[in-house]
Amino acid sequence: STMRERKTTDPPHSSTDLSEGKEKLRLKQEVGLISGVSLIAGTMIGSGIFMSPEWVLHHMGNPASSLLIWAACGLLAMFGALSYAELGTIIKESGGEYIYILRIFGSFPAFLFAYTSVILVRPAGLAAVCLSFAEYAVAPFYPGCSSPQVVVKCTAAACILLLTIINCLNVRLATSVMNIFTAAKLLALLVIVVGGLVLLAKGQTESFQNGFQGTSVSIGAVGVAFYQGLWSYDGWNNLNYVTEELKKPEVTLPRAVMIAIPLVTCLYLLVNVSYLAAMTPSELLSSGAVAVTWGDKVLGSWAWLISLSVALSTFGSSNGTFFSGGRVCYIAAREGHMPDILSMAHVRRLTPSPALMFTSVMSLIMIISGNFTNIVNLFSFIAWLFYGMTISGLLYLKIKKPELPRSYKVPIIIPIIVLMAAVYLVLAPIIDQPQMEILYIIAFIFSGIILYFPLVRFKCHPRFLQTVTLHLQLFLEVAPTTKDTN
Repeated sequence: STMRERKTTDPPHSSTDLSEGKEKLRLKQEVGLISGVSLIAGTMIGSGIFMSPEWVLHHMGNPASSLLIWAACGLLAMFGALSYAELGTIIKESGGEYIYILRIFGSFPAFLFAYTSVILVRPAGLAAVCLSFAEYAVAPFYPGCSSPQVVVKCTAAACILLLTIINCLNVRLATSVMNIFTAAKLLALLVIVVGGLVLLAKGQTESFQNGFQGTSVSIGAVGVAFYQGLWSYDGWNNLNYVTEELKKPEVTLPRAVMIAIPLVTCLYLLVNVSYLAAMTPSELLSSGAVAVTWGDKVLGSWAWLISLSVALSTFGSSNGTFFSGGRVCYIAAREGHMPDILSMAHVRRLTPSPALMFTSVMSLIMIISGNFTNIVNLFSFIAWLFYGMTISGLLYLKIKKPELPRSYKVPIIIPIIVLMAAVYLVLAPIIDQPQMEILYIIAFIFSGIILYFPLVRFKCHPRFLQTVTLHLQLFLEVAPTTKDTN
């Protein structure tokens, strides 16, 4: 059989069982506290903080309320990550939402999540960030005009291929790249923060006068503003995708969350204040790329540093997204929800190279096939649908299974707040301003039913796939792996 012959309908909380068989390979535990903080902060700080502020301001209507949205998004990301940290100490397996949904709710909803995430969400998100990187990377070569789309797409594709090579070669190399680029982007944000503080000290506070005038009160507008802000915070849950590769996960996971997310939230608020100190709200709204406009106004001839910083930032974020996204594919295959070849690791390098290559191919298809004008809203809709399901699973464990061993507990009010926010973020845009795209997404999620019953539930696999798997295994030098549930 090309899919793992194991029960995917395990009872909840069977995460302490080792996988069947006598598999010898397992991924290395090479992600420590610094790399964990870098993975969270490095993935969160991508293109969002350089692109989203104008859209948050546009939907909220004024600077003060837009800053409140940025602060609320940071608080929500923190609450979500703390809730996930408790889940990570109960179910000590990689895979994030996928493995939590599988262990708590069973095989079918977990398959729908894996199917949607592996085929659509992760590749689309990665492609969008790589396209942002490409836009900034090629812009200096086309001064005074927009860059040709062919050049942008080829650069984005080259970025994905480079990330594939880095992540397939070595986990330590991938985390080192993450650490270096995280340090570079933090430095860039500090430049913007310091520049803003200098402007405020000189008395440039016009944008903050009558700050709440004209605030939007539409539930849909507030929901979409949250989507735009939360896009910049996306990545708060990334460490849960690599739990098995963490050193002392019961300690590293909560600590990394408590360091990374407040750090990013403070930086985001200060960067937004800096933008508003340098520009009037109308200038900010008319800016195509807020950070570049800020650089032109404040840094003058050194403005090119901002374009370089955004390119470095988006590349680092792409690496973090790729690192964790490949793990979802790998874990889903290991549980029998994807072809067996995707659950294997390289026999010498101990990286999940088939899963990473598959994620790469899907992302390349996304880059070739279109642009991503609505990617943020649609991506956020799917994400918060499954975040809500995962958080409701934590509430189930806290109420029904309080005896389960856990080294870290979050107060029950925190996951309740996150669940309420998730329900609001999923329903508000549908109620206020329904879009056909959301209907298409729901249809795509449930199209997974067509694949689930024959391939997973009844295990009807064509014989030739076994031969294909064997040949791929020999060609890629990969072998099955075992879980490490610490």
